[in-house]
Amino acid sequence: MPDPVKVLVDTLDILTALSADGDVLAAALLFGMPALQPVLKPLLDRQPGIAGLLDGQNAAAQVWALHAERAVPGSSEGLRRLLLSIVHDMRVVPILLARQLARMRVAASLPVGERRLLAQLTRDIHAPLANRLGIWQLKWELEDLAFRHLEPDTYRQLAQQLDEKRAGRERYIESVKSTLRAALAEHGIEAEISGRPKHIYSIWRKMQKKQVSMEELYDLRALRVAVADVAACYAALGVVHATWLPIPSEFDDYIARPKPNDYRSLHTAVIGPEGRTLEVQIRTHEMHAQAELGVAAHWRYKEGGREGKGNENRGASKAFDRKIAWMRQLLEQSGEGGRGQGGRDEGEALAGELDAQLAEERIYTLTPKGEVIDLPRGGTVLDFAYHVHTMVGHRTRGAKVNGRIVPLDHALRSGDRVEILTAKTGEPRRDWLLTSNAFLASGRARDKVRAWFHKLDRARNVQAGREVLERELKRLGLNNADLAPMARKFHAENIDELYIQVALGDVGPSQIGRALHEELRAASEPPPSSPVRRVPRRAPAPSKSKFTVQGVGNLLVQLARCCQPVPGEAIAGYLTRGRGVTVHRADCPALLRLAGTSPQRVLPVEWGVAGGGYEVDVQLRGLDRKGLLKDITTLIAQEDANVTDIQSDNVRGSGQVLLRLRLKVADYGQLSTLLGKLEALPGVEEARRSG
Repeated sequence: MPDPVKVLVDTLDILTALSADGDVLAAALLFGMPALQPVLKPLLDRQPGIAGLLDGQNAAAQVWALHAERAVPGSSEGLRRLLLSIVHDMRVVPILLARQLARMRVAASLPVGERRLLAQLTRDIHAPLANRLGIWQLKWELEDLAFRHLEPDTYRQLAQQLDEKRAGRERYIESVKSTLRAALAEHGIEAEISGRPKHIYSIWRKMQKKQVSMEELYDLRALRVAVADVAACYAALGVVHATWLPIPSEFDDYIARPKPNDYRSLHTAVIGPEGRTLEVQIRTHEMHAQAELGVAAHWRYKEGGREGKGNENRGASKAFDRKIAWMRQLLEQSGEGGRGQGGRDEGEALAGELDAQLAEERIYTLTPKGEVIDLPRGGTVLDFAYHVHTMVGHRTRGAKVNGRIVPLDHALRSGDRVEILTAKTGEPRRDWLLTSNAFLASGRARDKVRAWFHKLDRARNVQAGREVLERELKRLGLNNADLAPMARKFHAENIDELYIQVALGDVGPSQIGRALHEELRAASEPPPSSPVRRVPRRAPAPSKSKFTVQGVGNLLVQLARCCQPVPGEAIAGYLTRGRGVTVHRADCPALLRLAGTSPQRVLPVEWGVAGGGYEVDVQLRGLDRKGLLKDITTLIAQEDANVTDIQSDNVRGSGQVLLRLRLKVADYGQLSTLLGKLEALPGVEEARRSG
């Protein structure tokens, strides 16, 4: 078995080589020595940076466990997405890479099964992450070690071929280094020249892609040239091409066009001495540090979020932020990255497959078997069920999240393990389509529910749509409204077609309710021939009044108790004798009677700026169960409304209770949403506006 102390020491050595800061080293040490964590808890409570890094490592450990037990092949990309969605401090990722490399270095002491599992985890998750973060120093060793344990025969064969010709290749490299060093000095270019190591896994991938033997690869013999600045890079390139014949098809300018992970360098291949191909990479010292360390190159400037003060530090911080933004974006692309087994260049894959949606806009959840299901942020357990399978969604009757039973509108978070509870037979409910009920956040799931109802016969859809709409209009006090104008407004041939649109979720009942209010408001405005004498409009200051009465100023204005209008509804005023203007809903029966006898007293009124909310009476009828009142008041508080009065009566012999509440709401939109959610509470059979 590998020595855990050696793994920990190697991890710290690797992180030190990556210029990790003190918080990172402390978090890596504490994770490797869990017995210290309870002892140091008071200190950790005062060090949120270290505590956050520990939490990230613990979350990652759960991902590795899922990888080991998962029954669904090919889910490594989903696990990488899950990992990076639950890790909030990106410095956790290089810690994970360093620890994995330390484990791989001692993997030979493991049993064959454990060794292969560790190597597969490295190839699936760690090596692609190191590649995309640009930490080549870790990437190549992770890839080589994984290759060594997953395909030992091929690895040994390639290693033997390299060893047999190593001496001759090293002599050749020393010769061309001397030649190039002299040529650069002659042109006044100061440079560091070194042979570039070629890694076995990289050689194998290139052989597979180009279908050539090892000796036919251009870059087995390679030089790396490091110079002071970008201008010197291109000057050195000119010297290289003047010294040896270039191969045009093998030139890449990654300085002018950096790779998606910000890698920058000049790559060229030439015909060197003895007619042998030679690859030359040219970059600045800064580019070289970036290529070796990737994101970790900026730790010394970032210090866990505390930026330096100098211009150089600010520039490094911006580069770090760009890198993190890029890393978040790459979660949404489906390729495995790199010039991998699929044979696609990473730059092309990222450019072609990178989705505009960032990782923060998705959540990553798990099936009981460990398969990753990604959903839009705010996705519910019902969205999850429909993502698994359409019929699973249709038959869903409950769910468990992390072992706890939750309602169908429970919003999920990344890392949640979800178990769907289904009936043997079942069908979706129409209230799943109502936005106010918040059952579905995914358009994909909503379309599946609509499609199910589309298959029903016309009569059933008409009846269902009528029931849904009548229930909504009744609770809003609009049950006598004429729906013919609404059919035209929503492009329905007749009212039955409007009902079908409601039944299929194409039009929400609350949309129709709002449109009816707008229609009534427009109808309440007097025609140009109105007998009311117009005088210059003197509206009260918006900050001091809730209403603007056209043609009249400095009058007492009050809400009518008979209908209690709220903002957003069509309203009209009635000039009383001695009590100022009373504001009614435009369709209020009391107002219509008064207007019939004294039309000259009806005044146009507009809503002004709200000042503290509007009172409205609401009636609820439901089962007299334990906790009902608590659920109702909690929901009202969550919707930012207020209860100013409440009365209850038991309905004899029925086991039901009738609740009358006076609520203070901001406007009509809030009232409509609140009534919908109240009616969706367990045990509530009806929630409507009274009066």
